[in-house]
Formats: sequence, structure tokens, C-alpha cells
Amino acid sequence: MTLTLLAASAVQQSATRLISLSPADILIIVIYFVMVLGIGIYLRSYANTSNDFFMAGREMTAWVAGLSFLSANLGALELMGWAASTYQYGILAAHFYWIAAFPSMVFLALVMMPFYYISKTHSVPGYLRLRYNEATRALSGISFACMTVMMSGINMYAMAIVMKVVLGWNIHFSIWVSSLTVAAYVTLGGLFSAIFNEVLQFFLIWLGVLVVPILGMIEAGGWTGLVLKIHQRVHSDDYVHLWKTLGTFSGNPMGVHWTGIVFGLGGAIACGYWTTDFLVVQRAMAAKDLRSAQLAPIIASYFKMIVPLIVILPGLLALAVLPYRLVPESAAGPGMHSYNEVLPLMLARYCGPGLLGLGVTALIAGFMSGMAGNVSAFATVWTYDIYQPYIRKWETDAHYLKVGRWCTILGVLLSIGTAYFVTQFQSIMDYMQALVSFFIAPLFGTVITGMMWRRATPKGGFWGLLAGTGSSIAMYTLVKIKPAYLAVIALSPNAKDMAENLYRALWSLIICVLVTVAVSLFTTPRPANELVGLVYGYSGIPTDRSLPIYKRPVFWACGVAIFFVILQWIFW
Repeated sequence: MTLTLLAASAVQQSATRLISLSPADILIIVIYFVMVLGIGIYLRSYANTSNDFFMAGREMTAWVAGLSFLSANLGALELMGWAASTYQYGILAAHFYWIAAFPSMVFLALVMMPFYYISKTHSVPGYLRLRYNEATRALSGISFACMTVMMSGINMYAMAIVMKVVLGWNIHFSIWVSSLTVAAYVTLGGLFSAIFNEVLQFFLIWLGVLVVPILGMIEAGGWTGLVLKIHQRVHSDDYVHLWKTLGTFSGNPMGVHWTGIVFGLGGAIACGYWTTDFLVVQRAMAAKDLRSAQLAPIIASYFKMIVPLIVILPGLLALAVLPYRLVPESAAGPGMHSYNEVLPLMLARYCGPGLLGLGVTALIAGFMSGMAGNVSAFATVWTYDIYQPYIRKWETDAHYLKVGRWCTILGVLLSIGTAYFVTQFQSIMDYMQALVSFFIAPLFGTVITGMMWRRATPKGGFWGLLAGTGSSIAMYTLVKIKPAYLAVIALSPNAKDMAENLYRALWSLIICVLVTVAVSLFTTPRPANELVGLVYGYSGIPTDRSLPIYKRPVFWACGVAIFFVILQWIFW
């Protein structure tokens, strides 16, 4: 019997409060809210210019930038979404931490970060303006602003689930309280406040959620016991192998072939997200020098490798120990629990007084981290890449600083509106990966083609990005209208939603690059002197050969590569 069939026979569970907060739990949560607001008020004096507000003055050390780089990604969306996807697809979800992290994060550090940093651009759309033209920047800026608002809405929805499942709080009340807190501290301190709160939230997340895998593994009887229990529940070993089941489309819960994982995930989605999503790239660009900017994503990649302990493992434990079956969000009726509720259900199962407060605080921290990252990125892109060039071009720095603060509030309000779209998807991560395939995969094609190929022209960049984004949305719409086309786009009738996302991202990237090349061959390129510092071959990349080997980013990149190979071998 498959997991899908088991899900259909879900036992009716109460959707109201599962556990009550003790005074100690409430005190921990209150202290956290006071701390983040205090940080925002304190750092307001450090955000006196637009460069301070949007780029943290470019004063961050490699470690601070690196932890913030990861924490901006480690939001409630990440914590709850991948726990849900693990319940749905098994350990295959760990690919999104390993093959989707190490190669692309190191590629960003060693290949792309020098261009971002030496160009002194405030955003990825800003780089596209320098490399291509204003039209390409406008297109990427608008699409990125839409994506960040939608992703911020996912974090809001994830937080509402926590409050509903664990605390029995009203969903609307929890959304507004948490959202207004984020709006307050980001508006006050800008990226300074977002980064320092993200570092704080990184440690809180680990302290709060680590109790679930520790107590869960004790209950399951270690890894061997966990695997045995999963076999007994789903009558298959497909849920506990990374690569063994990927030789065919029908041999694994995701309905994906290894080509989709390697090229769709590792190539299109991962490289697109980690190298062009300004939400994370902005943190590395805030580093104090190029070496620190390059080390930031490499430091983050080491921590990214071990995040599955607190995200993937709880999902596997839920498969093994929960006495009832969870269902897709779109099928969750009254009294049922959905995939998205895996992590709060596990917190309620293992956390007593004090520990529950710490666990809930960790999820609140994750929510705020993810939302703050999206909102600060939205404010930066809107101000620098939409408002300044097209609405009010010749204003003072103080004016743009004020606009940035108001955009933060606007981003929060728009995010609240998008939070309710998530219920139409089976899980949070299916929704998130759909957004990435729409906006990020084609953007990577435009950026990397322009960075590596001198002949790419402004018209080629614009039409390639438009074709990639448009084709991705068209493929998604086509499958929704006529599901039979899933077998064409995802190469198999056995493919699930996530597999479709992976292949759709790959096709949109290929379309973007092909259209960019084709249009460029028939249009006029920019003069070589305008491409200095923007394209390989026309740029003097600073060298670190004078440094001892252990201080070079490439040395630490080799270390994480070894770590990566070991993990693949262990969980093959």
C-alpha cells in the first residue's frame, strides 16, 4: 500500500489546541519578541543612509554574513516545508540540502561573487542593468518583487499553522502579530537589523528544534529502528534511499529520474536560487571585502549540510511514529492534519513545559527570519530597481531611505494577501519550487550567459529572460488545464508535483539560454569597454594567491566537497 493510499484513510484528529503553554513557555516567547524589537531599535542609529539600510554599510565579517546567508534561507518555510516534503517524498527531500546546496553555493562563491562584489551593485537586477540594459533590469526586478512577496506569504501561512496546531490560536491573529513585529524591526534597522536578528534566530532554531530528532530517534530505536518502522508503515524501502531508487521514474515516491535531480534540481533550481536570488545574495554582498563575501556562502554550505538533522529527520520520524496518517493540504478536511503540520505535530509530541516554549520560539524565529529576508530584499529591489529609475530618478539619499522604510511595510501587507494562496497546493514546498521554476531558473540563465559570454546582447538578455519566465508559467498552466501533459513535461506519467517542478525549471532554463543566444547572434553587442568588470575576459578578478592556502576560499570549498561525497555514500 502506498503512502498516498494510506493518507486517504487518515484518522480524524482534533485540529484544535494539542497542548497548553505553561508560564515558562509564555515567558520565553515574550522575551524573544522583546529582544528582536530591541535589536531593531538599537540598530536604527546605524541605518542613516540608504547604503546602511539596504546593504548594512558593507561591513559584515565572513562569519556574520555566512550565518545570515543561511538563516535568511532557514525560515519557517524551510523548517516546515521540507519536513512536510519528507513525509510526502521520503529522504529524497534531503537532495534539496545536499546536491542543491554545495555545488551552487560554492559556484556562487568562487565564480559569480567577484562580479557581484566588484561591480558594487545593490542587487542582481542592478547587475543586469550594467550587463544588459534597463529593460532587462525592469523585467527581473518586477518578477523578483512578485516572487519575494509570494514567498513571504508562505512564511506567514507556515506560522499560522504552528499557532493553530500547537497553541490553538486564531490564524488571523497570529499572522498579524508576527508580521507587524517583522515590519517594525526591519523598518527600524533595515538590513543591519535583519542580519543580526537572523544570526540570533539561527541559534534559536537549532536549540528549539533539535529536541525532536533527539527524542524521536530514542523512541524509534535509532536509525535501524527508524528504517524498520517506515518499512512496516509504507511497505517499501523507497523512503530511506537517496540515489538507489532513482534509476526509474516509478521506483520512488517523487516519481522522478536521477536526471531530474542532477540537472533540474542541482543545475536549474539550485544554481538559480543560490546565485541569483537576491534574498540570500544580498547577505554576502554586505560583507566587508571580497574574500569575506566569497567565504560567506562557503561557511553557510557547511551548516547547510547538517540542517537535515532538524528538518528531514523529523519528517522521517513522523512517517515512523505518528499513529495517524497526514493528507495533502488541498485534501485536509475538518479534523484532519496535513503534510504541512508535520513539524508542529512532532513538537507537540515531544516537548513539555519550557521545551515547548523554546520549540515554538524557534519556529517563530524561523518565520521571522524568512519573512524579514524576503521583505528586506523586496524593499531593496523595489527602491533601487523600480522606484528610483522609473518613478523618481533624481531624489536625495534621504528620500530613498524613507521610501525603503515604507516599502518594508508595503511588502508585509502584500505578503499577508498572498498567504492564502498556499492552500491550493499539496504542500508548502510544492508551491515554493513552482515559484522558483517561474522566476529564478530563467534568471540564472540570463545572468550566467551574460557573465560568461561576451557576445550576449541587451536584446538577447531581455527576450531570453521573458521567454524563460513565460514558458515556465505556460507549462504550469497547461498541466493544470490538462493533467495529461504532465507526462510530457516531467517525462513520465508517474511524476508527482515536485518532479514536474524540477523538469519545468530545467526546460525554462534551456529555453532562456537558447533564446538569448539566438537573439544575440542577430543583434548588436555592447562595446568591450562597457563590459569591464561584468564579463569573464574583460575583468580583472582580484587574486588571493598571496594568502596562505588555509585562508583561501577554494581550500574551504574543497573541505565541503569531501563532506558532501561522504553524505552521499552513507545514504545512497
